[in-house]
Amino acid sequence: MKDMASEEPAPQEGERPHKGPPLGEVLEFMRLLWAVDHGLQSTSKRMESTLGLTGPQRLVVRLVGRFPGITAGTLAQILHVHPSTLTGVLKRLEKRGLIERKSDPLDGRKALFALTDTGRALDIPSEGTVESAVQRVLSRMSRTRILCTQDVLTALAQELGGVPMDEESGDAARKPAAR
Repeated sequence: MKDMASEEPAPQEGERPHKGPPLGEVLEFMRLLWAVDHGLQSTSKRMESTLGLTGPQRLVVRLVGRFPGITAGTLAQILHVHPSTLTGVLKRLEKRGLIERKSDPLDGRKALFALTDTGRALDIPSEGTVESAVQRVLSRMSRTRILCTQDVLTALAQELGGVPMDEESGDAARKPAAR
């Protein structure tokens, strides 16, 4: 008679088995999140040595390129971080001559950020970036799968305190996916 406790349960529909002991839904999801985090960190380090920008720095360059004249506060809202978290990134990008800071003519206390010519040269799709990996994966997925994944990630970020709730509906605000 077989010992049932030592047998691995059959994978459920949609579940992807991995090598190693069965983890269950929560631990398997967490394992994958850590794998994504590790991949983000590794790719960011490679980007720094090949492009001269970390992943977060490149994301800021791409956002400033998309929204010239953006404030640090608006950038922080888009990225779901505290404005002080961006201070170092913005200062490093400014020091390297990739972004420029100008005073807001309507409110001198605010700074507006725009790309310099050097920054604009980096504001293009590039191989070897987190962005290119995300683009390749999204291009293989259906719109429905992308939206479902965004829902799960948004709910998790919200549960962890990283995404504010939409005041009216009680849901996390979702922006349409860019493809």
